[in-house]
Amino acid sequence: MLKISIVDVRAQRRLVIEGKLIAPWADELRRAWEQAKAGLNGRELVVEVKDLTAINQAGENILLEFMKHGVNLRGYGVFTRHLLRQLARQASQN
Repeated sequence: MLKISIVDVRAQRRLVIEGKLIAPWADELRRAWEQAKAGLNGRELVVEVKDLTAINQAGENILLEFMKHGVNLRGYGVFTRHLLRQLARQASQN
């Protein structure tokens, strides 16, 4: 199960994701991201990765896609921060 919450504040819109980032939920996250991009009205889009319990290649691919589009990714927890650092290195090499 993947939980996606949208938090709107004055300066930003946050997508908070929690749970298992695996197929088919990676596709659901992509759809939520596409919808969140619409109507930003100058606000920053931030994706917060919290309480990630599992991730597979589909999940890593969507996070890499976000990085390549300049989305601000924030990780919470040792595993998640480590994963995001690895993906950032991978994105910079491509």
